[in-house]
Amino acid sequence: MATPALRAVRDQFPDAEIVGIMRPYVADVLAGTGLLDRTMFYNPRGSDTSQKGWNFVRALRAQRLDTVLLLTNSLRTAWLSWLSGAPRRVGFARDLRSWLLTDRIEPKSRRVPNPVMDEYLRLAERLGCQISSSRQIELTVQPKDEERLEEFWSQVETPTNKSALRWLRRSYVCVNTGGAFGGAKNWPKEYFADLACRIVEELGHGVLIVCGPSEREDARWIASAADNPAVVSLADAKLSIGLTKAAIRGAELLVTTDSGPRHFAAAFGVPVVTLYGPTHIAWSETQYAKAEHLQLKLDCGPCQQRECPLKHHRCMRDLSVDTVFEAVQRQLSPQQVRVA
Repeated sequence: MATPALRAVRDQFPDAEIVGIMRPYVADVLAGTGLLDRTMFYNPRGSDTSQKGWNFVRALRAQRLDTVLLLTNSLRTAWLSWLSGAPRRVGFARDLRSWLLTDRIEPKSRRVPNPVMDEYLRLAERLGCQISSSRQIELTVQPKDEERLEEFWSQVETPTNKSALRWLRRSYVCVNTGGAFGGAKNWPKEYFADLACRIVEELGHGVLIVCGPSEREDARWIASAADNPAVVSLADAKLSIGLTKAAIRGAELLVTTDSGPRHFAAAFGVPVVTLYGPTHIAWSETQYAKAEHLQLKLDCGPCQQRECPLKHHRCMRDLSVDTVFEAVQRQLSPQQVRVA
C-alpha cells in the first residue's frame, strides 16, 4: 500500500538516491519495481549484528542521509531517524515522537478508520511531492520467481494427476488462507476446502492454495480435505514472497483473508474476493476496481482484535461458503475483463 507514495517520491526526485530502510522480508515485496535505489536491513530480533543495535546506527549515520520519510508510526523508528543525523525527518506526530521530527504531520484519529494508503500519500505530499489521483499498487515478478513457480509445477506433477495439473495451470483460482495479524482473521479451513471443491466441480477452474511458513499445515489440510487432483498447495515448496507473487499473477482470481497477499492481486490486475472478519475495511481500502469485500454486519464488530474476545468468531464462521462462492462466480463472470 506504500507503493503509490514511493512512486510519488521517485517521480518528484528523479535524480535522488532513494534508500529503503526495512525488515529483510520487505525487500522481496518491492524487488524489481525501481522505486528504491538501495536497501538497508533493520532486524533487531535477527542474528545478524550489523542489522541491529549500535552497529546499525553507525551504518545508518554513514549514509549521510538528507531526509528521512517515516512511513512507520513507531517511536523506535523515529528515534533511529534522529540518530541517523538526517537534517530533515518527516513523519506523523504520534506516540510521543514529535520531538524527534522536523516535519510533524498531525495524524487522523485512530477512532475513525481511514485508508492507510492515503496516509502514506499525505507524508509524500509534505515532502513536496505532487499527488495524482492514481492509487495504483506497483509490484513486479522477478525471473527467478517465475522459475520457482515452474519448479513447483514440475514437482507436484505425477502420472496420476498429469492431465488435471495441465488443466489447473491453464486456469486456476488462488486461495490465501491466513495472516500474520492473528487467528481472528482466519476463515475456517473446512470452508476453504468446500469452496475449493465447488470451484473445481462447478466452475471448471483449478485451485492453487498459497501460504506463508506459518500456514503450511492449514494449506496441506485444505488440499487433502478437498481430495481432488485439481486442488494443490504451495505448502511443500520453498516458500517466498516472490513465489506467492508469481502464483497470484498467473491466477484468474484470488480469494483471500484480509492479509498482505491480497494487494498482490491489485498490482497485477487480478480480481480478488477478500474475506473480512475483525478488521475494518476502510483501513486497507485501495479503491481497486476488481475487488469485492465480504464482511458480515455484527453488533460485536469489527473489533480489531487478534483473537475473538467473545470466543464465538461469528464474523468469520457465519460467513458462509455459499456467500463466498457467489462472489467468486461474480468475479469470474465474462464481464470481468483482465488487465495485466
